[in-house]
Amino acid sequence: MIEHVVAELGPWNWMLLGFVLLAAEILAPGVFLLWIGIAAILTGALSLQLWDLPAWSWQVQVLVFLALSLISAYAGKRLMDSRRNEETDQPLLNRRREQLVGRTATLEEAIENGFGRIRLDDTLWRVAGPELPAGTRVRVASVDAGTLRVEAV
Repeated sequence: MIEHVVAELGPWNWMLLGFVLLAAEILAPGVFLLWIGIAAILTGALSLQLWDLPAWSWQVQVLVFLALSLISAYAGKRLMDSRRNEETDQPLLNRRREQLVGRTATLEEAIENGFGRIRLDDTLWRVAGPELPAGTRVRVASVDAGTLRVEAV
């Protein structure tokens, strides 16, 4: 039954595969099936043009599809990498800890053995710095692996 459908669709098999892959990309996004789906659609477009040539066998079509998949995946990676390095007007967006540098707060817990806690907005943050008693005003100097480095104001 499947062989009959494949034989009747002819060059449209690749188009159908491409659209199925694009639909799968929508259902399970990962930006990988997109490039393979584009390659399948391009192979289908070539098949529509070259279907009657005796050299355009299914083996050649599969090789063309594989080559186009590699080329489109490489081109997609280059496209995504180029967009990742664009300058933005909000460089600290989604980098909450880095946004805290320069803010001042009062120590909630004394800094003992190098560590204490401060409250900024609605969050209690772990801080590192010189030995200071609770209630001391401190300024966030930097961020190191999730710990805020503070200094006395």
